Amino acid sequence: MDASQSNDRNPNPNPRGNNGNSITSSTPVWPTIDGPLGLTEDDSLSYARKFYQFGFALLPFLWAVNCFYFWPVLRHSASFPRIRHYVLGSAVGFAVFTVVLLSWALTFAIGGEHLFGSVWDKLVMYNVSERLGLTGWS
Repeated sequence: MDASQSNDRNPNPNPRGNNGNSITSSTPVWPTIDGPLGLTEDDSLSYARKFYQFGFALLPFLWAVNCFYFWPVLRHSASFPRIRHYVLGSAVGFAVFTVVLLSWALTFAIGGEHLFGSVWDKLVMYNVSERLGLTGWS
């Protein structure tokens, strides 16, 4: 290798540059968890926006995927402000969805017939075949 060639070329297309080691720096260099193998910032913005919008289409687990995949953006408040809006919205949306789902599930699991009284038989689905007379033994 020629001595005049430099090994200091920065493979990072991020315009903010790499200030030292990206592991120890306070601002992440890459918007995704897979680092240099991941998406560019413009592609990341497109994906974050799509995951955020499709989460409203009754696919809230895409919000969780968005939070996981763009974890460096979610963790560091000053990084990638164009992407952060969508990732933070996904985190809030997934948290609300989780609270609603757990509340609903725990209400039925813990409360049951004692909480709902005579309406319980109309709410549960395990006795549908008996109500419709589909079982031959009743």
